Amino acid sequence: MSPQPVAIREVKVIRYLTPLREGGSLPAIAEADDDFLYVLKFKGAGQGVKALIAELIGGEIARLLGLRIPEIVFAQLDEAFGRTEPDEEIQDLLKASIGLNLAMHYLSGAITFDPLVSDVDARLASEIVWLDCLLMNVDRTARNTNMLMWHKELWLIDHGAALYFHHSWQDWEQQAARPFAQIKDHVLLKKATDLSAVDEHFKGILSEEAIRHIVSLIPGDWLLKDAPFETEEAHREAYIQFFIQRLLHSEVLIKAAADARQAVI
Repeated sequence: MSPQPVAIREVKVIRYLTPLREGGSLPAIAEADDDFLYVLKFKGAGQGVKALIAELIGGEIARLLGLRIPEIVFAQLDEAFGRTEPDEEIQDLLKASIGLNLAMHYLSGAITFDPLVSDVDARLASEIVWLDCLLMNVDRTARNTNMLMWHKELWLIDHGAALYFHHSWQDWEQQAARPFAQIKDHVLLKKATDLSAVDEHFKGILSEEAIRHIVSLIPGDWLLKDAPFETEEAHREAYIQFFIQRLLHSEVLIKAAADARQAVI
């Protein structure tokens, strides 16, 4: 039986703990009212809600495909946050992020994936490369892998830089059919020798129904901010059609990835 899409829980942030300054958008570790710690991504950060949308879609597609992703939740930030924060930059960020944000369960004790230390088998490498081709994820390089080792297992994080076309939606129909050129820089590309089998398997899971469910999770007010579409429904449908077309052209995507792999081995 194929995995089923899940609902997204909502939590309320009760305590801002510490900023993660290695991230350009100043994510933070925060505590929520369910007593868990989360890595909180703010809608008031530089890339705004588009990064949160990419994080949500990318993470939930990865989860549906069976890859390990920390739980994603909607995080409600009260207007009281920011009033007593001494750092002016963080104070401005908190004030600009009142309302619904996105957070990922904090994997305490996890370490950054190092390809020189941790081995990844061909199947898993191919699954991650396939995912990043689909999502047009530019941020899984040796310099910044955006993967963690936790309890001896590989976890994917941070898909906010994926789907970069949606910052303008310019020529998105054409982009849906194009190979992902930046796959040549993917940290796992050399090990991705099973792309054809993964393509067949994953296309059987990622149905139109599943895509529609994941896109339906996007909060309406995120879609209406700086949107080139007249309605929320039209904006959702554009995301859906992008993925439908991307899957229809998946053989082109994986051939380009395989060619890029041959060039680097």
